[in-house]
This record gives sequence, structure tokens and C-alpha cells, in this order.
Amino acid sequence: MSTLKASTSQVRIAGVGMHPWGKWGRPFVQYGVHAAREALKDAGIPWTDVDLVVGGETVRNGYAGYVAGSTFAQALGWNGARIATSYAACATGAQALDTARARILAGMSDVALVVGADTTPKGFLAPNAGERWEDPDWLRFRLLGMTNPAYFAMYARRRMDLYGATSEDFAQVKVKNARHGLSNPYARYRKEVAVEDVLGSAVVSDPLHLLDICATSDGAAAVILVSEDYARRIGLSDAVRVAAVSTVTPTFPNTVLDMPMLSTDAGTPGDR
Repeated sequence: MSTLKASTSQVRIAGVGMHPWGKWGRPFVQYGVHAAREALKDAGIPWTDVDLVVGGETVRNGYAGYVAGSTFAQALGWNGARIATSYAACATGAQALDTARARILAGMSDVALVVGADTTPKGFLAPNAGERWEDPDWLRFRLLGMTNPAYFAMYARRRMDLYGATSEDFAQVKVKNARHGLSNPYARYRKEVAVEDVLGSAVVSDPLHLLDICATSDGAAAVILVSEDYARRIGLSDAVRVAAVSTVTPTFPNTVLDMPMLSTDAGTPGDR
């Protein structure tokens, strides 16, 4: 029986970049290229040194979004890098970073560019157009009209019942986020908010108010990850280390019903 051994090498962050978040009405590729170039500039690393491009996929931007790694690599200029594309909804960023980190630790990359970008429609996020009766995520909209705020409101209510959380507790999250946004030039909203402002905003899905809910926005972010050997070669001695990335499934028995499971048994067509 083989034994997996943890690598003693490290993965470092050499540079970061971002495109401001808002509603800009431009193609997502423009945002991603902007963020990528800012990350390269921050790192002081030439584009020709990048040997891996990992794109965070956006399903709302057609074929170019489904192959985001290739899309960004082409837009930046073919340089012979390997490519990969990650999509995991809200966990896309973590999955993309994990992909790049794992390849560096495996010795298959020295300099990885991880870039994610998105454009979003006005209002609540919804599934792409079309009839997909075997798609549980599509079904929860069609059968229940359940948008994301309705789903998270159910989790919020569960937390209140089990742990005594209050609407004021949830409001503090917005207060904290707004405070951090004040000095962030990339933030969409740069205005201080009080608990009373959150609780006084419209109820969208009880107990969540309008200011509890994230606005859908356009923008992009990019990170340059490098191997420790490469960091040493370019004199990067105190860069932030990526110690671990963890995204896992629930374990059996999972007693909390996930959102799509409210409207389907999640089985295959042959099971019914």
C-alpha cells in the first residue's frame, strides 16, 4: 500500500491584480485581461514566464466563458503556457487556486496565473435559458421560484433556530463589509452603513433584508502563484505562502437538504 507524502516545497503569491467591481456593460474578457496585467505588473514578472493559466469559468458568457483558461491565454497572447478552466459556482476561485497550487507542488509549473472574471445580468441570478427537466438547479427556479436569497434565508432561519442568531448579527456582516469598502478603490459601494440601515431596508426573503444581499456585479481578480524555487531566483523572500486550499463534499449522512434537492431526488433519468 502506497503512502502519500506531503511536499516540503511551498507555493508563494508573487502578485495580485483586480478590475474594479460595478456594472460596466463590457465583455468579461476585458475585465480579466486588466486584472491579469495588473497582477503581472505587481509581481514584476514577464508574461512569457507564465507557464500555466487557470481561468475561473463564468457560465453567463457563452463558449468563451466555458473555456475561460483558453480565452484569457489567447487574449493575453499565446506564450506556450498550459491551460486549465475551473467552475464551482461560488467556490470557483478556491478551485482555480487549488488547481494551480497542486500543479506547482507536482513540479509541473513554476509560474501560474489564476484569473477569474464575470459579467452579471440585472436582478437575481437565474439559470441559462432553455428547458432542462433533469437539471436540479433549473428545477428549483421552475417549480419553486427559489432564487438564491430565498435559499440563504432558509439557512439564516435555521441558524437562528439552532444557535440563537439574530437579524442584528447578520446586519453586522454588511456593516463590516461596508467599512472595509470605504478605503478599497475596487469596491462597488464605498459608503458606511449602520445596523439600523440594514434592518430598515426592504425585506427580500425573511429574515434577509436588501442590504444583507450581495449585489450582482461585473469585475475580475487575478493572482500570480510561483514555486519556491522560482521565488528564490527572482529574490522574492517574504511573499505570502499558500499553505492549503480545501473544498470537500459533505459526508454521509448529510442531514441538511441542499437547495436543488428541494425540487428533485437528484437521481438519473433511469432511476425513475
